[in-house]
Amino acid sequence: MPTSRETPLLRRGPLLVSSFVAGLGGAAIPAVTLPPLWRMWQLHAMVFGLLALIETVAMIVLWSRPTRRAVLFGAASAGAWVMVWLAGRGLGKLGDPDPWQPADAVFGATDYLAVGLQAVAVLGLLIVATGDPRPPSIAKWVASWIVGFPLLIVTLVASAAGVTAASDGFTGTGVPGDAVLASALPAGQMSTVEYCRPQGVPLPMDLHMPAATAGRPAPVVLYVHGGEFVLGGRKATGPGAWLAKTDGALFKELNARGFVVASIDYRLAPAAPWPAQLTDAKCAVRFLKAHAGALGVDPARIEAWGGSLAALLGAAPGFDVGQYLDQSSSVRATVVTSGLADYTRLDGTDRVTRALVQIGLRPEARREASPATYGAGRECCGRF
Repeated sequence: MPTSRETPLLRRGPLLVSSFVAGLGGAAIPAVTLPPLWRMWQLHAMVFGLLALIETVAMIVLWSRPTRRAVLFGAASAGAWVMVWLAGRGLGKLGDPDPWQPADAVFGATDYLAVGLQAVAVLGLLIVATGDPRPPSIAKWVASWIVGFPLLIVTLVASAAGVTAASDGFTGTGVPGDAVLASALPAGQMSTVEYCRPQGVPLPMDLHMPAATAGRPAPVVLYVHGGEFVLGGRKATGPGAWLAKTDGALFKELNARGFVVASIDYRLAPAAPWPAQLTDAKCAVRFLKAHAGALGVDPARIEAWGGSLAALLGAAPGFDVGQYLDQSSSVRATVVTSGLADYTRLDGTDRVTRALVQIGLRPEARREASPATYGAGRECCGRF
């Protein structure tokens, strides 16, 4: 029989299991962004790496021996992430570059997902720590799993989605540490370059080069993915492409016709509020013009293709900040294949689109972010 000196073990019920999964998932999301974060700011990478290591150890300890002390240690390690997030997002005390930006590369609210999981872990573990360690009756055990199983599923799905989104972003081909120099781009292949660095955040551009050139500077199609400023990524395949509904086959078709295809990541909302998305896209145009000679492209033949942001490139004046300000951000033409023309008129749009607009654009910014404000797409009743 156990003696009075033995520490009672808390039961591994659904709340403890869900909190365990939430804590590990919340730590894994920033952990997978450590390589690009290390290139941006080593201090932030070391802090994030240390927090992830501490929480992983805490969760392993509490799972192997769920004493009240171990559970409280796990709650404290999860709470540390919440405090760091609040210091950065809420108080702006972490400075630039934003250490959460790599996680937000294909879904602008991935960091909110990570801190939400940590909040679930903190709350759940605190409840477990105050619970009764005695084994419940079979009826109570079954009832607890019936009630708690949905929470476990939600934490599993949220963790998997967050890790997938975070790992598909700036962790691509060498950004910015070993990005390919513009003057060394191989023909017929895709290379990644850093095109701008707003607030210390390196932004990648995939350059899909045609296999053969006509001996003169090539025209450029700048692909600016859709996603209502919240979703998507530059890649032709993967989660970011799926979220943005990117047709990678068109990249190859344009290459076959002699076009250079430049596909960019830009900072996503709500992590980067409007108009960061447009200022990033305009910086990409200026980058292409500034490096036209090294890239072998014609700065007078740059066309934009994509969603609402592509329409804004062709219609909205101004919004030029950052690098290469000696270059114009104007484009020769735009091809808009999706997106809203008027973000102030959401009647008739589907629920997902309305939710994304609510997440990505503050009400006072929606008119400014609407291509229709600048005369583009007015005949399309709100959608292109």
